[in-house]
Amino acid sequence: MDRTIPGPPGAPRLPVRLYMPAPETDPRPAAPRPTVVFFHGGGYVLCGLDSHDATVRALAARSGAVVVSVAYRLAPEHRFPAAVDDAYAALCWAAGESAALGGDPDAVVTAGDSSGGGLAAAVALRARDEGGPAIALQVLLYPLLDAAQDTASYRENAHGYFPTAAHLRWFWQQYLGADGQGEHPHASPLRAADLHGLPPAYIVTAGCDPLRDEGLAYAARLRAAGGQVTTDHHPHMFHGFLGFPEVLPDAVRAMTGAAEAIGSTGGRRKNSGGSGGGAG
Repeated sequence: MDRTIPGPPGAPRLPVRLYMPAPETDPRPAAPRPTVVFFHGGGYVLCGLDSHDATVRALAARSGAVVVSVAYRLAPEHRFPAAVDDAYAALCWAAGESAALGGDPDAVVTAGDSSGGGLAAAVALRARDEGGPAIALQVLLYPLLDAAQDTASYRENAHGYFPTAAHLRWFWQQYLGADGQGEHPHASPLRAADLHGLPPAYIVTAGCDPLRDEGLAYAARLRAAGGQVTTDHHPHMFHGFLGFPEVLPDAVRAMTGAAEAIGSTGGRRKNSGGSGGGAG
Protein backbone atom coordinates (compact mmCIF):
# COMPACT_ATOMS: atom_id res chain seq x y z
CA MET A 1 0.00 0.00 0.00
CA ASP A 2 1.10 3.59 -0.65
CA ARG A 3 0.99 6.21 2.08
CA THR A 4 2.94 9.16 3.42
CA ILE A 5 4.87 9.44 6.67
CA PRO A 6 6.40 12.39 8.54
CA GLY A 7 9.57 13.76 6.99
CA PRO A 8 12.40 15.57 8.78
CA PRO A 9 11.50 18.74 10.72
CA GLY A 10 10.42 21.47 8.30
CA ALA A 11 10.37 19.11 5.29
CA PRO A 12 7.42 17.62 3.37
CA ARG A 13 5.90 14.26 4.23
CA LEU A 14 7.60 11.30 2.62
CA PRO A 15 5.85 8.93 0.20
CA VAL A 16 6.46 5.29 1.07
CA ARG A 17 5.22 1.96 -0.20
CA LEU A 18 4.59 -0.82 2.32
CA TYR A 19 5.02 -4.48 1.34
CA MET A 20 3.73 -7.35 3.46
CA PRO A 21 4.08 -10.98 2.33
CA ALA A 22 0.80 -12.68 1.47
CA PRO A 23 -0.29 -15.18 4.14
CA GLU A 24 -0.45 -18.03 1.64
CA THR A 25 3.27 -17.60 0.87
CA ASP A 26 4.33 -17.41 4.52
CA PRO A 27 3.97 -20.48 6.72
CA ARG A 28 4.40 -18.39 9.88
CA PRO A 29 2.34 -15.24 9.27
CA ALA A 30 1.85 -14.59 12.99
CA ALA A 31 5.55 -14.73 13.87
CA PRO A 32 7.47 -11.49 14.30
CA ARG A 33 8.88 -10.25 11.02
CA PRO A 34 11.96 -8.19 10.25
CA THR A 35 11.14 -4.64 9.17
CA VAL A 36 13.24 -3.48 6.23
CA VAL A 37 13.61 0.19 5.36
CA PHE A 38 14.61 0.18 1.68
CA PHE A 39 16.20 3.09 -0.22
CA HIS A 40 16.20 2.92 -4.02
CA GLY A 41 19.18 3.61 -6.24
CA GLY A 42 19.43 6.10 -9.08
CA GLY A 43 22.43 8.25 -8.19
CA TYR A 44 20.35 10.40 -5.80
CA VAL A 45 18.79 11.90 -8.96
CA LEU A 46 16.63 9.24 -10.65
CA CYS A 47 14.18 6.45 -9.86
CA GLY A 48 11.57 6.01 -7.16
CA LEU A 49 8.97 3.63 -5.77
CA ASP A 50 7.84 2.34 -9.17
CA SER A 51 11.29 1.75 -10.67
CA HIS A 52 12.23 -0.57 -7.80
CA ASP A 53 8.83 -2.14 -7.21
CA ALA A 54 9.76 -5.57 -8.63
CA THR A 55 13.01 -5.73 -6.66
CA VAL A 56 11.40 -4.71 -3.38
CA ARG A 57 8.43 -7.02 -3.98
CA ALA A 58 10.83 -9.96 -4.46
CA LEU A 59 12.82 -9.01 -1.37
CA ALA A 60 9.66 -8.95 0.76
CA ALA A 61 8.36 -12.24 -0.62
CA ARG A 62 11.65 -14.09 -0.23
CA SER A 63 12.60 -12.72 3.19
CA GLY A 64 9.18 -12.81 4.86
CA ALA A 65 9.81 -9.23 6.00
CA VAL A 66 7.70 -6.11 6.05
CA VAL A 67 9.43 -3.68 3.70
CA VAL A 68 9.05 0.10 3.75
CA SER A 69 10.27 1.50 0.42
CA VAL A 70 11.09 5.20 0.74
CA ALA A 71 10.77 7.96 -1.89
CA TYR A 72 13.36 10.37 -0.51
CA ARG A 73 13.87 13.82 -2.05
CA LEU A 74 16.06 13.84 -5.16
CA ALA A 75 18.88 16.07 -6.43
CA PRO A 76 19.60 18.53 -7.91
CA GLU A 77 16.47 20.19 -6.51
CA HIS A 78 17.28 18.73 -3.08
CA ARG A 79 21.00 18.28 -2.55
CA PHE A 80 22.92 16.59 0.26
CA PRO A 81 21.99 16.16 3.07
CA ALA A 82 18.27 16.14 2.14
CA ALA A 83 18.25 12.46 1.11
CA VAL A 84 20.05 11.41 4.30
CA ASP A 85 17.67 13.46 6.44
CA ASP A 86 14.69 11.83 4.71
CA ALA A 87 16.21 8.37 5.06
CA TYR A 88 16.85 8.83 8.76
CA ALA A 89 13.31 10.15 9.33
CA ALA A 90 11.94 7.08 7.55
CA LEU A 91 14.12 4.79 9.67
CA CYS A 92 12.89 6.42 12.87
CA TRP A 93 9.27 6.12 11.74
CA ALA A 94 9.64 2.47 10.70
CA ALA A 95 11.34 1.53 13.96
CA GLY A 96 8.59 3.22 15.96
CA GLU A 97 5.81 1.62 13.90
CA SER A 98 7.42 -1.80 13.52
CA ALA A 99 5.16 -3.61 15.96
CA ALA A 100 2.03 -2.01 14.45
CA LEU A 101 3.16 -3.25 11.03
CA GLY A 102 3.53 -6.79 12.35
CA GLY A 103 7.27 -6.50 12.63
CA ASP A 104 9.83 -7.35 15.27
CA PRO A 105 11.14 -4.09 16.87
CA ASP A 106 14.45 -5.88 17.47
CA ALA A 107 14.86 -6.74 13.77
CA VAL A 108 14.93 -3.41 11.93
CA VAL A 109 17.05 -3.59 8.76
CA THR A 110 18.33 -0.82 6.48
CA ALA A 111 18.77 -1.80 2.84
CA GLY A 112 19.32 -0.24 -0.54
CA ASP A 113 21.00 -0.54 -3.92
CA SER A 114 23.62 1.83 -5.35
CA SER A 115 22.95 5.30 -3.92
CA GLY A 116 20.27 3.68 -1.78
CA GLY A 117 22.98 1.44 -0.38
CA GLY A 118 24.93 4.57 0.48
CA LEU A 119 21.89 5.89 2.33
CA ALA A 120 21.45 2.58 4.18
CA ALA A 121 25.05 2.84 5.36
CA ALA A 122 24.77 6.54 6.18
CA VAL A 123 21.69 6.13 8.39
CA ALA A 124 23.41 3.26 10.21
CA LEU A 125 26.22 5.69 11.05
CA ARG A 126 23.74 8.35 12.06
CA ALA A 127 21.73 5.96 14.23
CA ARG A 128 24.89 4.92 16.02
CA ASP A 129 25.91 8.52 16.66
CA GLU A 130 22.46 9.84 17.56
CA GLY A 131 21.40 7.08 19.92
CA GLY A 132 19.20 4.98 17.69
CA PRO A 133 17.09 3.47 16.40
CA ALA A 134 18.77 0.10 16.85
CA ILE A 135 19.52 -1.61 13.53
CA ALA A 136 19.89 -5.39 13.32
CA LEU A 137 21.44 -5.50 9.83
CA GLN A 138 22.45 -3.27 6.93
CA VAL A 139 22.06 -4.75 3.44
CA LEU A 140 24.16 -2.86 0.90
CA LEU A 141 23.66 -3.83 -2.74
CA TYR A 142 26.58 -2.57 -4.88
CA PRO A 143 26.59 0.57 -2.70
CA LEU A 144 27.74 4.07 -3.62
CA LEU A 145 30.03 4.95 -0.71
CA ASP A 146 32.75 7.41 -1.70
CA ALA A 147 32.59 10.72 -3.57
CA ALA A 148 36.35 10.51 -4.27
CA GLN A 149 35.77 8.11 -7.21
CA ASP A 150 39.46 7.24 -7.37
CA THR A 151 39.53 3.45 -7.06
CA ALA A 152 41.00 0.96 -9.51
CA SER A 153 37.51 -0.28 -10.39
CA TYR A 154 36.51 3.24 -11.48
CA ARG A 155 39.34 3.08 -14.01
CA GLU A 156 38.96 -0.59 -15.02
CA ASN A 157 35.18 -0.38 -15.47
CA ALA A 158 34.93 3.22 -16.65
CA HIS A 159 33.31 2.25 -19.96
CA GLY A 160 31.35 -0.63 -21.44
CA TYR A 161 29.15 -1.45 -18.46
CA PHE A 162 26.09 0.10 -16.87
CA PRO A 163 26.65 2.77 -15.62
CA THR A 164 29.88 4.40 -16.77
CA ALA A 165 32.25 6.31 -14.51
CA ALA A 166 31.15 9.51 -16.26
CA HIS A 167 27.52 8.82 -15.30
CA LEU A 168 28.51 8.36 -11.68
CA ARG A 169 30.55 11.55 -11.62
CA TRP A 170 27.55 13.46 -12.99
CA PHE A 171 25.33 11.98 -10.27
CA TRP A 172 27.77 13.12 -7.58
CA GLN A 173 27.84 16.62 -9.08
CA GLN A 174 24.06 16.84 -8.94
CA TYR A 175 23.92 15.50 -5.39
CA LEU A 176 26.70 17.58 -3.86
CA GLY A 177 26.60 20.76 -5.95
CA ALA A 178 29.51 23.11 -6.49
CA ASP A 179 30.26 23.47 -2.80
CA GLY A 180 29.39 19.93 -1.80
CA GLN A 181 30.60 18.06 1.25
CA GLY A 182 31.86 14.93 -0.41
CA GLU A 183 34.15 14.17 2.51
CA HIS A 184 31.27 14.11 5.00
CA PRO A 185 30.71 10.55 6.29
CA HIS A 186 26.98 10.76 5.58
CA ALA A 187 27.81 11.45 1.91
CA SER A 188 30.80 9.08 1.80
CA PRO A 189 30.47 6.44 4.52
CA LEU A 190 33.75 4.88 3.38
CA ARG A 191 35.49 8.04 4.63
CA ALA A 192 34.04 7.85 8.14
CA ALA A 193 36.87 8.05 10.67
CA ASP A 194 35.35 5.42 12.96
CA LEU A 195 33.33 2.38 11.91
CA HIS A 196 33.14 0.76 15.34
CA GLY A 197 29.76 -0.12 16.81
CA LEU A 198 27.88 -0.46 13.53
CA PRO A 199 25.31 -3.20 12.84
CA PRO A 200 26.25 -6.36 10.94
CA ALA A 201 26.44 -5.88 7.19
CA TYR A 202 25.54 -7.94 4.12
CA ILE A 203 27.30 -6.44 1.11
CA VAL A 204 26.76 -7.45 -2.53
CA THR A 205 29.36 -6.36 -5.08
CA ALA A 206 29.79 -6.86 -8.84
CA GLY A 207 33.10 -7.32 -10.62
CA CYS A 208 32.23 -5.22 -13.69
CA ASP A 209 31.16 -2.18 -11.68
CA PRO A 210 32.96 1.11 -11.05
CA LEU A 211 31.71 0.83 -7.44
CA ARG A 212 33.21 -2.63 -6.86
CA ASP A 213 36.26 -1.52 -4.88
CA GLU A 214 34.49 0.86 -2.52
CA GLY A 215 32.02 -1.87 -1.54
CA LEU A 216 34.86 -4.31 -0.88
CA ALA A 217 36.86 -1.65 0.95
CA TYR A 218 33.90 -0.83 3.19
CA ALA A 219 33.51 -4.51 4.05
CA ALA A 220 37.21 -4.70 4.94
CA ARG A 221 37.03 -1.59 7.11
CA LEU A 222 33.95 -2.85 8.93
CA ARG A 223 35.72 -6.15 9.67
CA ALA A 224 38.82 -4.31 10.88
CA ALA A 225 36.56 -2.37 13.26
CA GLY A 226 35.23 -5.63 14.70
CA GLY A 227 32.01 -5.71 12.69
CA GLN A 228 30.25 -8.79 11.37
CA VAL A 229 30.25 -8.73 7.58
CA THR A 230 29.04 -11.09 4.88
CA THR A 231 30.27 -10.33 1.37
CA ASP A 232 28.60 -11.73 -1.74
CA HIS A 233 30.82 -10.91 -4.72
CA HIS A 234 29.75 -11.66 -8.29
CA PRO A 235 32.86 -11.17 -10.44
CA HIS A 236 31.14 -11.38 -13.85
CA MET A 237 28.20 -9.11 -13.04
CA PHE A 238 27.60 -5.41 -13.63
CA HIS A 239 26.08 -2.61 -11.59
CA GLY A 240 22.32 -3.09 -11.34
CA PHE A 241 22.33 -6.80 -12.17
CA LEU A 242 19.78 -7.58 -9.45
CA GLY A 243 17.14 -6.04 -11.68
CA PHE A 244 17.36 -8.91 -14.20
CA PRO A 245 16.42 -12.12 -12.36
CA GLU A 246 14.63 -13.52 -15.44
CA VAL A 247 17.90 -13.82 -17.37
CA LEU A 248 20.71 -13.75 -14.78
CA PRO A 249 21.13 -16.66 -12.33
CA ASP A 250 23.51 -14.45 -10.34
CA ALA A 251 20.65 -12.02 -9.73
CA VAL A 252 18.54 -14.83 -8.28
CA ARG A 253 21.43 -16.02 -6.08
CA ALA A 254 22.16 -12.49 -4.86
CA MET A 255 18.52 -11.80 -4.04
CA THR A 256 18.20 -15.13 -2.26
CA GLY A 257 21.29 -14.46 -0.16
CA ALA A 258 20.16 -10.98 0.83
CA ALA A 259 16.65 -12.21 1.64
CA GLU A 260 18.01 -15.05 3.79
CA ALA A 261 20.23 -12.63 5.67
CA ILE A 262 17.21 -10.42 6.37
CA GLY A 263 15.08 -13.40 7.34
CA SER A 264 17.70 -14.49 9.87
CA THR A 265 17.29 -11.35 11.96
CA GLY A 266 14.99 -11.09 14.95
CA GLY A 267 12.39 -13.59 16.05
CA ARG A 268 11.91 -15.39 12.72
CA ARG A 269 15.52 -16.59 12.25
CA LYS A 270 15.04 -18.70 9.13
CA ASN A 271 18.75 -18.90 8.38
CA SER A 272 21.92 -17.65 9.96
CA GLY A 273 24.27 -15.40 8.05
CA GLY A 274 28.01 -15.69 8.46
CA SER A 275 30.92 -13.75 7.15
CA GLY A 276 32.82 -14.84 4.12
CA GLY A 277 32.74 -15.37 0.42
CA GLY A 278 30.13 -15.32 -2.25
CA ALA A 279 28.84 -16.64 -5.52
CA GLY A 280 29.41 -15.51 -9.05
